[in-house]
Amino acid sequence: MKEVIQHLGTVESVSAGHVVVRVLQSSACGSCAAAELCRSSESKEKLIDVYDSYPTLQVGQQVLVEGKVRQGLKAAMYAYFIPLVLMAVTLFAAMYLTGSDAVSALISLLVVALYFIGLYLMRKRLSEKFSFKISNFKN
Repeated sequence: MKEVIQHLGTVESVSAGHVVVRVLQSSACGSCAAAELCRSSESKEKLIDVYDSYPTLQVGQQVLVEGKVRQGLKAAMYAYFIPLVLMAVTLFAAMYLTGSDAVSALISLLVVALYFIGLYLMRKRLSEKFSFKISNFKN
């Protein structure tokens, strides 16, 4: 398995310590010859924030954005796996303690909401962990 995920993109904006890169993310069948006729082939434009200083970059320049696969797996764990486990554990614990389906569901949803609020409050710290780098650009 590759350690690094790379996407070709275009620089949208450059400021001190922050670069925004527009990446065209296409589905796996995007390179297929019948992609224009097929409805399942999608492509989406994404904006990627790169928090690093690249003083020689200019708007409109083509760059290669890199991120580690491990970061993507860790992000999926924070976004999907942990909330699912939290919801299941609190649902069954609240069901055992209260005996009420409605109350248990509300408690588990509240716990998950608090978890996501906590993630939001820690976004600055998390953005340092989950960072992208720019490589292969010409000065």
